[in-house]
Amino acid sequence: MKSGFVFNIQRFSISDGPGIRTTVFMKGCNMRCFWCHNPESQELYPQIQFFPQKCIGCLKCVKICPHHAQLFEQGKRVYLRSLCVNCGKCAEVCNSQALVLIGKEMTVSEVMEKVTRDLPFYKISKGGVTFSGGEPLEQADFLRALLIECKKQNIHTAVDTAGNVSWEEFEKIIQYTDLFLYDIKCMDNEKHKQATGAENIRILENLRLIQSAGFQNEIWIRIPIIPGINDNEEEAKKVVNFIREFKGISKIDLLPFHKMGKEKYESLGMEYKAEELLPVREDVLEKLVQIYRKNGFDANIESG
Repeated sequence: MKSGFVFNIQRFSISDGPGIRTTVFMKGCNMRCFWCHNPESQELYPQIQFFPQKCIGCLKCVKICPHHAQLFEQGKRVYLRSLCVNCGKCAEVCNSQALVLIGKEMTVSEVMEKVTRDLPFYKISKGGVTFSGGEPLEQADFLRALLIECKKQNIHTAVDTAGNVSWEEFEKIIQYTDLFLYDIKCMDNEKHKQATGAENIRILENLRLIQSAGFQNEIWIRIPIIPGINDNEEEAKKVVNFIREFKGISKIDLLPFHKMGKEKYESLGMEYKAEELLPVREDVLEKLVQIYRKNGFDANIESG
């Protein structure tokens, strides 16, 4: 039985595709967007999150840690990440959830057991299952197996992807995917590389290939609006010029930058590189959405 790493399964989601959905968040991503709202998704293995403000000083973690990564020194809790192997023993005994193991290896059947609990809601609302991340195509074989099981039960499927994988990975899943939620972050290749750590050439080419592959996949374009990167009319017009002739693109969602993920970086011992960014102004967002609407796209601003 195929297995993979999942860090969250969110039920009753209404922003990851049509209808009521279950969103399966998979670990692993080959991009490093400096504003990433889900830093816990980046590594393809379980990780310990540490929230010192929640610690009640019971010291159970200190006693159980086999690698001496959990310490109590000079009246303070100390977590030495350099010694931690993410075994999760400390999280198992932490009743206050100051220590949390984020990510779990799950089989296809374990994921599907949770997914199928909401079959009646999918049918009533014309919803389904969305596979997100991270980048779900980093675990393409696991993703393929999950999609096949969903199709066996007539569940609508969506894959939320940044597109930065080989076309061969897409070929594994395209015939089982009803909807792609496809990120376009920036049309300028050099700026894209600086902001995400990856070029956009393969990303844009994969979008071309999806819409011409002949499987009639529906595509929703998702654009995270990041100050100084793509929060301008020129960038929106470049996107319009690129996608205007594509078939299957039925919707564009603008996702405004926010700082709700900042605490996650701190809990993972990671640097938060978006500290200086300010929220995108409402009038700027409205101008951008109007550009897409004037060009015939169903464009909306997603909240949260």
